[in-house]
Amino acid sequence: MAATSDVRFDETLVAYRLALGHRSLALDRRDEGRGGDVMSESRETTPSDEDADLTREIRAGRTFSLSEAIGRMAGGGLMKGASPVSRTRQAELVIEDYLRRHLTDAGGALGGVLLRRVGMTDPRLGDHDDPLLALAEHVRRVLGSEHLLQDLVREADVEWGRVFHERPRFERAECPPHPDDPYTIESVRISLFELVEKLSRRQ
Repeated sequence: MAATSDVRFDETLVAYRLALGHRSLALDRRDEGRGGDVMSESRETTPSDEDADLTREIRAGRTFSLSEAIGRMAGGGLMKGASPVSRTRQAELVIEDYLRRHLTDAGGALGGVLLRRVGMTDPRLGDHDDPLLALAEHVRRVLGSEHLLQDLVREADVEWGRVFHERPRFERAECPPHPDDPYTIESVRISLFELVEKLSRRQ
């Protein structure tokens, strides 16, 4: 158990140090803008209270959700001096993480297409307190329209072909699907039904 704990601590500490590195880089750029008059000795040499608290949480084995990590990056002490993450980008990251963990995606392209479509159909995505509600609404809309479902499957086929340099295997009416087709209308329908059920259970 001690070895596992040490590995988890090391990995999290690496991320923590990378964040501190971003803050240091921001300070370097600020100093360059002042003509280099600010001496390195004037920079922070001791961790802030927020940094010290985070270190203690890491050592205690505390894990952080993606939302909490983004929140610390956007408004916490780790990234002072750097540009905050936009609300729209925060929402996209939350949806992307959820799709990665909960969407059945045999070809590896459906999640990216779904994320892109949610953003295109909801220009106010960043205004949602819970971005996953926007995802659930979009999935229900697709499941309620055969035309939207067919469009989604076709776009997923195109994206799969582009990523893997393969000829897309489009499903044709009155023809059985290709045995190697990663996305058929029925398989995507099932994946979306499973996804919306998971989304409904969390509400």
